[in-house]
Amino acid sequence: MLNGKYFIFTYGCQMNVHESEKLAGILEERGYEKAGAPEDADVLVYNTCCIREGAEQRAVGNIGNAKPIKKKNPDLIVAVCGCMTQQSGVAENLKKKFPFINIVFGANNVEFFGEYLDMFLRQRKYQKNILENKSYQSSTKSVQMVRDDKYSAYVNITYGCNNFCTYCIVPYVRGREISRPAGEIYKEVKELIEVGKYKIITLLGQNVNSYGNDIVGNKTTFPELLETIANFEGDFELRFMSSHPKDLSDELIDVIARNEKIGKAIHLPVQSGSNKILKAMNRNYTREKYLGIINKMKQKIKGLSLSTDIIVGFPGETEQDFEDTVSLLKEVQFSNAYIFMYSKRKGTIAEKMDGHLPIEVKRERIHKLLTIQKEITNNHFVSLIGKVQERVLIDGETANLYLGKTQCGKVVKIKKEKNLKLGDFANVLLTDYSGGNLYGEAK
Repeated sequence: MLNGKYFIFTYGCQMNVHESEKLAGILEERGYEKAGAPEDADVLVYNTCCIREGAEQRAVGNIGNAKPIKKKNPDLIVAVCGCMTQQSGVAENLKKKFPFINIVFGANNVEFFGEYLDMFLRQRKYQKNILENKSYQSSTKSVQMVRDDKYSAYVNITYGCNNFCTYCIVPYVRGREISRPAGEIYKEVKELIEVGKYKIITLLGQNVNSYGNDIVGNKTTFPELLETIANFEGDFELRFMSSHPKDLSDELIDVIARNEKIGKAIHLPVQSGSNKILKAMNRNYTREKYLGIINKMKQKIKGLSLSTDIIVGFPGETEQDFEDTVSLLKEVQFSNAYIFMYSKRKGTIAEKMDGHLPIEVKRERIHKLLTIQKEITNNHFVSLIGKVQERVLIDGETANLYLGKTQCGKVVKIKKEKNLKLGDFANVLLTDYSGGNLYGEAK
C-alpha cells in the first residue's frame, strides 16, 4: 500500500539514529509519510540494538506492542532490522515469537530495505535478508535521507569494527571495518554545507580514529580527513564519534587544537581505570596511556570538554579494580560520563569468563560512580559561570528566552536581549547554573 504512513522505532547509538534516517528516506521515496503515532502507521519499522541486554529487551517488548495494531489493521507491514536481528538465530526466534512480522533484515543491509519492501508488496510473503558483513556495494549505495534534526547531520565514514573488545557484540553483528572513500565523504559533507541549515556535522564510525586502515596503498588518515573538511568554506562545526584511545594520535590532537571549526567536546571511552580489567577487556591501552592522552589534550586544546563511557562490574573486577576506576574518574574530571553495568552478551569472550559479579555488587558500584560523577558534573558547570561559551547553537526559543546548546550538548537558556535567529551560532556569557540548567547572555 503506497502513499500510506510509516513510524520508525530507533534503539541504540547515533549510528542507528542515522540509519533510521536512511529508512525514512527510503519510505518517503515510495510515497509514505511519517505518522504521528504507531497506531496511525501502515508500515512499522523497529531498528534494534543489542549492545546491552536492556536495549534488546525494550525492543522485543515494543515489537510485541504491534500485535493489537496489526489486529486492528491486518494490512500493516511490520519490519524489524538492526544489530539485534544480525545475531545468529534471532530472526527465526522473532518470527516464531511474533508471527505477524513481515520483513527482517540486518544492520549490514539497511540501504536495501526498499527492495525488500517492494518484494513483500508484490509477493505478500515473509522476507528475511541478513548479510554477515557489510559489502562495499551496500556501504556506497546512495540513499536519500530524511534527517531527524533541523540543524545537525550525521555522515558515516566507517562501518564495522576490528577491535573485538571482549564484552562487545558489535564486531560480530556489524562485521569487519570498511572505510568509505574520502571523496564520497567530502561530497556528502559539501552537499550538507551547501544546504545551509546544517550547522553541526558529525562524522560517524565505530572507531573513527582507525579510518583508512583497511585501505591498501595511498590512503587518507583520520586527522587528514578531519582537517580537510574543517577547511571547507561555510558556517558549520565538525564533530566525530566514536573514538578509541588506542588509535588517538598526537597528530589528531594537534588538528583539533588548531582548527576552530572542529568541536572541542571530545568523547573518549575509557571503560575502566584498572589495567587488569582493561587487559581483560582487550582494550589495547593502559590506564597510564589513557591519562597521557587526556593530559596532552588538556594542554593543547582550548575550551576542551571531556566525556567518557565506563563499564562497572566486568567479570573479575575486584574492589581494588573498581577503586582504580573511581580514582581515574576523580583525576580526569569528565564533564559527563555514561556509566553502565556490565551486560553479558551471547557470543562474546567475556560471556565465558570466570568471576561474573552478583547484580547487587554491580548496582552498589554503579550507584557510587554515578553519585561521584553527578558532583563532578555539577562542579564543572558551576566553574563555567562568568565565562564565555563560544559557538553555542541557537536551536529553540520561548516567549522570553532563546534555547542554545553548547558543544558538549548542554542546553543554555539565553535572555532575549539580542536579535538571534534559529540556527545561528552565538557566543554566550554564562551567568548562572541552577536546577541542572545553564543561563546566559548573548555577547
